[in-house]
Amino acid sequence: MPTDPTTTEKDLHSESSETKANKRLSILMELVQFVRPYKGRLIAAMIALVFTAVVMLSVGQGVRMLIDQGFAQQSMEELKSAVLFILFVTVLLAIGTFTRFYLVSWLGERVSADIRKAVFSHVITLHPSYFETNGSGDIMSRITTDTTLLQSIIGSSFSMALRSALMCVGAMVMLFATNIKLTAVVLASVPFILVPILFYGRKVRKLSRKSQDSMADVGSYAGEAIEHIKTVQSYSREEQERLEFSKEVEKAFEIGRHRVAQRATLIAGVIIIVFGAITGMLWVGGSDVISGKMTGGDLGAFVFYAILVASSLATISEVIGELQRAAGATERLIEILQEENHILPPTEQIIDANDLQPIVAFEQVSFNYPSRPDQSAISSLSLTADTGKVLALVGPSGAGKTTIFELLQRFYDPQQGRVTLGDIDIRKLDPKALRNKMALVPQQPALFSSDVMHNIRYGRPDATDDEVITAAKKAHAHEFIEKLPEGYQSFLGERGVRLSGGQRQRIAIARAILKDPDILLLDEATSALDSESEHHVQQALEELMQNRTTLIIAHRLSTIQHADKIAVMDNGAVVDTGNHQTLLQSCELYQRLVHLQFHAKSAN
Repeated sequence: MPTDPTTTEKDLHSESSETKANKRLSILMELVQFVRPYKGRLIAAMIALVFTAVVMLSVGQGVRMLIDQGFAQQSMEELKSAVLFILFVTVLLAIGTFTRFYLVSWLGERVSADIRKAVFSHVITLHPSYFETNGSGDIMSRITTDTTLLQSIIGSSFSMALRSALMCVGAMVMLFATNIKLTAVVLASVPFILVPILFYGRKVRKLSRKSQDSMADVGSYAGEAIEHIKTVQSYSREEQERLEFSKEVEKAFEIGRHRVAQRATLIAGVIIIVFGAITGMLWVGGSDVISGKMTGGDLGAFVFYAILVASSLATISEVIGELQRAAGATERLIEILQEENHILPPTEQIIDANDLQPIVAFEQVSFNYPSRPDQSAISSLSLTADTGKVLALVGPSGAGKTTIFELLQRFYDPQQGRVTLGDIDIRKLDPKALRNKMALVPQQPALFSSDVMHNIRYGRPDATDDEVITAAKKAHAHEFIEKLPEGYQSFLGERGVRLSGGQRQRIAIARAILKDPDILLLDEATSALDSESEHHVQQALEELMQNRTTLIIAHRLSTIQHADKIAVMDNGAVVDTGNHQTLLQSCELYQRLVHLQFHAKSAN
């Protein structure tokens, strides 16, 4: 039976709306989880909130006393009593407001800090494929900008909205108690106030999410340009980058302008309707006072309560826009918190990685990166690295050499086959314990914005200063470190920009030496060194590689001629294995790679 397209679209729309509603509910519940540990302070803040609302409503009775008993009766005693009552109420209001403001603001600061920590703690545990589709600029925007917005909302706007709601309800009760006829005039305007709040509020919510996303794009673009500033300036692209960044900023501005226009329209409409209703009420009430149907004090108190209702509704309409922005920010944060890590330790039968021999094997492994599901990175690959031996991986770019390192560290799991350590599938090991057995020295070393000591000690945080210095000496880094302005306490700048490429590489090697791992992963660790430094570091690495399983990604074949085994790779598969001499005789691809490198070297 054919499907009715209209029905299908309606069903999909219904499912979409239901899903979004459920999502918003779960988001609110997530925020409650962050507030719950501080329920004592929250209850105290709510008590202070109710107290200030009650005290504020008492001011209306003071106004009534002031007019009816002070002015109307021309009595100084009554006037004095009314003024003292208002003064006493004002002091109580100040105390209650101070308590409420401090507690709610503290709560906003505390909850936003907890959310920020929770998001960061979760982000750094996520699988690498998550970062292939989510830019660092967007993630940083969520951790900083969105949490700052929530801090403002929880610590200010939410309190204002709740206070205004209480004041509005309390003032409405007092309106009924003072004069029912005038209250009916005020109530007649309520539907006209709610309609624009509901209509424009929905628009503001959508624009708030778009505004947050656009600001994340701005931050991401700026961060990328600054990160690659030397490339930008080297290609004289400053003007083009300035223009592109301006486009991103203007795009964010237009979204923000549209959002502000919607909020301004909402606020202006509510003000016109509310104060129009008050004007009508003053006409009716004034007529009743002149005709003697009500006293001037009752009218004064009624006007006071009506103004409270009006100001409360105006505040709510203004805060609703902030709350909509908070909903957008919360959604973006909870999206990260709800992101599941694909690389998890086993739930049962966890094997201690420390008890396993450092024998690495790939058994019929096939793998496609999540961002490239149709392109095979590794195909039916089988390979073994024995204890205390050196396995070198060679081949053209894109052959799958780096993928082997990433699978071995379990940044990804293969779609087929298995990777083993000591004949145990690494999926049966805790990923942290697995990685603690390894040390990676990448081709482009990762240094942090800190001093030399911190960067080397990153390999083993509990290492003493003497152990750090010993590792630096073995990596032939001690001499240049001592020449730095503050030695081992010298700040290296972002990504170690204050060091040369060779110096950065030696810091990374010192970090690996300090970790003292069972398995070494070297991604052409000497590629950035000059000939003399390469000689010294190669000696240090040879000493370090003794009795350790070592895997080397080799681009310069001269560095791996003495490897115990060389695996030649191409298009994600192992073409041939052997030592240097046997491969020269049996492997055409290896012969070609050797010829190209050594012929070029001879020509130079």
